[in-house]
Amino acid sequence: MCDEDSMADMVEYNVRSRSLSRRQFGGMTLGATLLAALSPVANAAETTESEVEIRTPDGIADAYLVHPSAGKHPGVLVWPDIFGLRPAFRVMGKRLAESGYSVLVVNPFYRVKRAPTAPEHPDFNDPPTRQTLLGLMNSLTPDSTSTDAKAFIDYLDSRDATDRKRRIGTTGYCMGGPLVFRTAAAIADRVGAGATFHGGGLVTDKPDSPHLLIPKMTAQLLIAIAENDDQKQPDAKSVLRDAFAKARLRAEIDVYKGALHGWCPPDSQVYNQDQAERAWSELLMLFKAALV
Repeated sequence: MCDEDSMADMVEYNVRSRSLSRRQFGGMTLGATLLAALSPVANAAETTESEVEIRTPDGIADAYLVHPSAGKHPGVLVWPDIFGLRPAFRVMGKRLAESGYSVLVVNPFYRVKRAPTAPEHPDFNDPPTRQTLLGLMNSLTPDSTSTDAKAFIDYLDSRDATDRKRRIGTTGYCMGGPLVFRTAAAIADRVGAGATFHGGGLVTDKPDSPHLLIPKMTAQLLIAIAENDDQKQPDAKSVLRDAFAKARLRAEIDVYKGALHGWCPPDSQVYNQDQAERAWSELLMLFKAALV
């Protein structure tokens, strides 16, 4: 779950496993060491990238667009984690584009602030920083997410690099997990695949819980769960499996052993290279099968 406890786990795990002080950790950057953790894409496509602005019913959203320089390709909408649109997600988006996709990485907090929306080295133990980030996350609503998803997918479909004859994919990290569910439900006729990585709050006891949207979807899903998230909410995976089975939708739901909440982005405090690469491979297999 993407909450204060999870963020504390991320900091504590990093201090314990890498013998770094919090001050030392704060000085880490997305430099050559972290970039090298991402395996190069075989036969990578040459890409074109740009910072773009997208008009939505609520304003102008800033985003990062990257796609192969030639041809038309399936579109992918990427929802980042609570730390927002930043270099790590641009790197991840470009890697996906090199694999043959037209990728849009968005700033979900555009109503409040343009990217970057988090400090360069955010310290979640700092009360003002924590409250600011949680405030950004809590500024999103189910309705605003659905409205944004439609605008973002319309934008992707308007690009010459997007193959509109093939279905759209969407991915989400941490708080982006529920946004994937809401996207897949709101634009069910276009979204053919969704993937959540350490997604928070997919199953809740609230009437607007994301898992209740599964019957509205037509997409195939990949749900990659952090081990410590599973320990906190062990029944969630069973609820999800039952819901997808009743909806007769394919869903791969796995707990990634040894991976803590936030393990996928290369700038994460708990980045786990082996499990991040596994998640990457599973994502590519999903998109290859479902975005037809």
